[in-house]
Amino acid sequence: MSNKYAKSLVVVRELDSLRRRVHDWRRDGLSVVLVPTMGALHEGHIKLMEQAKKMADRVVATIFINPKQFGPDEDFSSYPRQEADDFETLDVAGVHLLFAPEAEVMYPPGFATTISVAGISDILDGQHRDGHFIGVATVVAKLLLQSLPDIALFGEKDYQQLVLIRRFVKDLNIPVDIIGAPTVRDPDGLAMSSRNSYLSTEQRAKAPILYATITEAAAEIARSREIMVTIEQARQKLISAGFDAVDYVEARQADNLAPLKSTSDSGRVLAAVRLGHTRLIDNVAVPTR
Repeated sequence: MSNKYAKSLVVVRELDSLRRRVHDWRRDGLSVVLVPTMGALHEGHIKLMEQAKKMADRVVATIFINPKQFGPDEDFSSYPRQEADDFETLDVAGVHLLFAPEAEVMYPPGFATTISVAGISDILDGQHRDGHFIGVATVVAKLLLQSLPDIALFGEKDYQQLVLIRRFVKDLNIPVDIIGAPTVRDPDGLAMSSRNSYLSTEQRAKAPILYATITEAAAEIARSREIMVTIEQARQKLISAGFDAVDYVEARQADNLAPLKSTSDSGRVLAAVRLGHTRLIDNVAVPTR
């Protein structure tokens, strides 16, 4: 089913239409990459689409604001929705197919299955967003199985999500390569996010301190500084900078998010803070020596 907003972009909303398109590509020997999104597309998403086009013959994007990954007090009802603009963005970016299902397509009556990834779902963001990663794992598993791409591309800004997806894809033997793409940032370092639109002018000016602080902490850890002391100092800097809350600042192993004990391991510094009603997350790699 085509959409009036699209030019060359094909937009489908039903599962059978998605599968038929992908089946035809595979029959013709074409490779497929999937880029899941929740819409409200920005420059970071465009960079993902550009990278995806270099990785496979056909690019499938998805737009689905997944109700199962929002808590009861979170922003599901107010999450930015700009369907016409998003269709135009994807069309200009050269995406071949957009799957934009309604909620009843993803969760038909009687739907009763969820996916939980022990040890990853309940730490960091999972401690502050009850049930969030169960919703993420469930919807991403469905999208992977619905489209059966060769590759799926996710941004590293949501690093815990990336680790979680890699884990369940491996555990469940889903034949998809999960690739992480570097975080796309504004010139002042703030990680691009659809939720940045919630920030006031004053909050937007303060927000880049998050990236600066965790970058400094990662550099200190790489210089063999005491990890726990460095992380506590970073947390105090964020508090002193005037963030309304600091949910966490943590140094974790890059592959499984276990606590980082040694600089000989590949590490990541992850943080989540709040400015007013806006929650910002970010992460950086600990530089290797």
